[in-house]
Amino acid sequence: MRKVLFHLNSLEKGGAERVVCILAGQFCQNGYEVVIATEWTGTDEYTLPDGVKRIHVGLMKEGGRIYNYLYRVRALRKALKKERPDVVIAFAKKAIYRALTASAGTGIPVILSVRTSPVGNYDHPADRILIPLLYRRAAGAVFQTGQAKSFFPAKLRERAAVIINPIQKAYLGRPVLQERIKEIVQVGRLDQFKDQQILLESMYRVHEKYPDYVLRIYGGDSGDGTKEALEESIAMHKAQEYIFLMGSMQRLEERIEKASVFVLSSYLEGMPNALMEAMALGLPVVATDCPCGGPADLIKSGENGILVPVKDAKAMADAIIYLLENPETAEQMGKAARKIADYAGETEIFAVWRDYVEKTLERTT
Repeated sequence: MRKVLFHLNSLEKGGAERVVCILAGQFCQNGYEVVIATEWTGTDEYTLPDGVKRIHVGLMKEGGRIYNYLYRVRALRKALKKERPDVVIAFAKKAIYRALTASAGTGIPVILSVRTSPVGNYDHPADRILIPLLYRRAAGAVFQTGQAKSFFPAKLRERAAVIINPIQKAYLGRPVLQERIKEIVQVGRLDQFKDQQILLESMYRVHEKYPDYVLRIYGGDSGDGTKEALEESIAMHKAQEYIFLMGSMQRLEERIEKASVFVLSSYLEGMPNALMEAMALGLPVVATDCPCGGPADLIKSGENGILVPVKDAKAMADAIIYLLENPETAEQMGKAARKIADYAGETEIFAVWRDYVEKTLERTT
């Protein structure tokens, strides 16, 4: 029986964490032994899949920056020697650095998974040193888009794959709706890079023409000040009666499926789960054409959604208004968007991951 160890910071609700939980559950159901090694326990986490083991490799006490890093690496290395997985799959930058360092000399291959746009996240001065130094040790790499893959060294690209995210089962196979309600929705943490401020600015424009539509943003507070800034903007525009910050909620598929439009406003994304889920529900979607190319890989503008430039409130508002004024066209786009379910379900994406992991292990053993 193969043993797979996933390493990431926590299972706090977010895109990477959701993908790890889905993949861990699928690997476990298909005969693999699965361990998830996390640094800490978040306040609002995904439920651990049945049969999956979780271990703690984080700090027991805080120290200086160098001490903290070395302690985390040592704890992960100790866990690797104890668990002896056939492969480690590390999600996101810091986990990747820890896994590549901790696995040195153990003979355990590491597959890294980049989950966001490399520009702005993997191009800091320290990254320019650590990527050439450590990434050459990676047995493989999984990127969400070709644009993200192109950022990294050629040698790594030769043994890498592009695999999109799996869509949760709850969003698949739901009935086609005959009538929509007057709501525009977004799902995503209140976070600077999600750029919900642009969405608010576009909604102020939409409201001038269609005052009976409301905007609901579903997502928890990232703690970076975005929530407070949005609340201030809403109050300043006296928009409390038509813009609502809903917070984190369960069963979002039931809450958003009747909406007239779903909007992604980010200026940076990996492969946005929320957009994929909205498409699987058959929602008419408007999304920013943001790096590292996830929305552009998913949407052929005008056919299964509409792409707009980042940070362009007018273009976003115009796209929303177009969908509201052309409901038949909007429904046709939503119907076309549903086709994402044919290739991005949990079992389909797991099969791609499994084949890549097995191919990587065959090459490295």
